[in-house]
Amino acid sequence: MAWTKILVRGTNWLGDAVMSLAALRALRQRYPEARIAVLARGWVADLYRREPCVDEVLLALGGQRFDAVMLLPNSFKSALDARLAGIPRRIGYNRDGRGFLLTDRIRPPKPGETPPHERFYYLELLRRAGILDALPPAEPILLHAADEARRTGLALFDQMGMKGPVVGVSPGAQNSRAKQWLPERFAESAVRIAAALGGGVAIFGSPAERALCQRMAGAVRRAGVQVLSLAGETTLAQFIDLAAACRVFLTNDAGAMHVASALGVATVAVFGPTDFAATAPAGPVSRIVREPVECSPCMLRDCPIDHRCMTAITAERVAEAALELVK
Repeated sequence: MAWTKILVRGTNWLGDAVMSLAALRALRQRYPEARIAVLARGWVADLYRREPCVDEVLLALGGQRFDAVMLLPNSFKSALDARLAGIPRRIGYNRDGRGFLLTDRIRPPKPGETPPHERFYYLELLRRAGILDALPPAEPILLHAADEARRTGLALFDQMGMKGPVVGVSPGAQNSRAKQWLPERFAESAVRIAAALGGGVAIFGSPAERALCQRMAGAVRRAGVQVLSLAGETTLAQFIDLAAACRVFLTNDAGAMHVASALGVATVAVFGPTDFAATAPAGPVSRIVREPVECSPCMLRDCPIDHRCMTAITAERVAEAALELVK
């Protein structure tokens, strides 16, 4: 397959984008001379832009021509858009009723056919398409130029008046209330860690999470710890820099978890209703805190009972896990 221009339809969510980087890098190794573009949603574009395996990030197809497209999302629309764009080779998993739109209808892996972590779902697409001979080992996923991001982030924190080690916290989880640990326990954990390290707390989130993060910031401030509430105040590129500058990062199973971990930051992730084997942080220094209740993982967005998978996790457990990581 002598492709010179390859389009990758990127994933829709930030965490999935991080987990798909192994596949993007494998594609670059297979086609070192090809021009590889990623068609991405605006809210994840900055992640792809920092990766040297990507030549160009597109927010819309426009009039460009490509030899082939790799469809990382499973959606019908991603395949339809590729077909309407006239891309001659359209490779994707045969899901969501879209097989007739694909030239390469790849059978999705069944449970147990690949390692459980989601990065292998994207890598297996390449393997079944004949692009990879075998799946690579489960090495840590690291974002490009993490050291540079850390230096930039430290300078930003300095401009904001934040001194000493920073405890990053991301208490939200897009489209899932069940994935969210109790915000008051995030605040208590962050206070314990910041006090032990002699530093402050930075709270991150989306614009929709601004009120939640401000309430948490108030609790941290009342405990006598310096705090910044940055929800809705940063671009993704700025968040990456600031997260890289954190000494430790506390989070739910969400996109911020994957970014912080892939920056090499000590990351403590609270898991409840989701499958930790599939979406665990893939960076080199991380710890999962979970309570193995009988109904987890349920994968539900709202808990129909008492949210026991989350309420059973104490602030002390999370703080201890974080302090063990940074010793």
